[in-house]
Amino acid sequence: MAQLSVPVVADTPDTLPGRRRGRSAAETARKRLTSPWASLAAVVLAVLWTLPTFGLFVTSFRPEADIKNSGWWTVFTDPTFTLDNYRTVLGSTGQDNLAPYFINSIAITLPAVIAPILIAALAAYAFAWMRFPGKNTLFVAVFALQVVPLQVTLLPLLELWVDLGINRTFWPIWLAHTMFALPLAVFLLHNFMREIPGELIEAARVDGAGHVTVFFRLMLPMLKPALAAFGIYQFLWVWNDLLVGLTFGGQPNVNPLTVALFNLTGTRGTAWHLLSAGAFVSIIVPVVVFVALQRYFVRGLLAGSVKG
Repeated sequence: MAQLSVPVVADTPDTLPGRRRGRSAAETARKRLTSPWASLAAVVLAVLWTLPTFGLFVTSFRPEADIKNSGWWTVFTDPTFTLDNYRTVLGSTGQDNLAPYFINSIAITLPAVIAPILIAALAAYAFAWMRFPGKNTLFVAVFALQVVPLQVTLLPLLELWVDLGINRTFWPIWLAHTMFALPLAVFLLHNFMREIPGELIEAARVDGAGHVTVFFRLMLPMLKPALAAFGIYQFLWVWNDLLVGLTFGGQPNVNPLTVALFNLTGTRGTAWHLLSAGAFVSIIVPVVVFVALQRYFVRGLLAGSVKG
């Protein structure tokens, strides 16, 4: 019986230069990114980026008279600090008290993060694993909504909220943040779901699982990195938002912390001791959230981006 021989494809002179060029280009890029000069440039950029924030942080602890008479760098020669600035913005009874607005920001952010995650996860599953007429066209339309500028929708939405009678409540802010977040959320979660092997879905269906069971028992546990990544992104965006809160707020019991700082800037433009302290009060929660969950943020953004 004759044996079948499998030809071995060897590297030819025509293919070797291309491979060598690819390897050399990758090696060159790797060396450049890991060179001492690249590390030095990264350190310089980091210092330049954090220096103003550090100066604002030092200013928030300086007495009002010192802030008006000298720069923050003078603390290295004359270190004088106080907590009066934070006591004013957190414990005063006047318009400088930011504690109620801090609570408003929490009340705005949590629903504005949870709602788009739930809706986008269901929509992404439908686009990824269900068949219905016009699916591709509808998905392209949802993806295209990302290019619509936020500013052009504010006035029509404001008129709509007034007509519905829900203006100057939390509802317009919740709905606006949810709608603006859905296109990106659906796109990210859809791409992640499409990387899940179809054999898992088919095996679950063979065992009698429907779409509801597949989504809640199979998809959601594997979606945790992507959900966490988008949740962090949405949390930071909503917490630091000024435009939506300023447009759809209008009442002290609804305005978020960013609007309160904006109003404080307009009415107390020379009160740098209060502005600096209030700015760092608004920074506390985002910093804690990002530092605690940054590994999920990176893992979720990279999940599904490569195969193998």
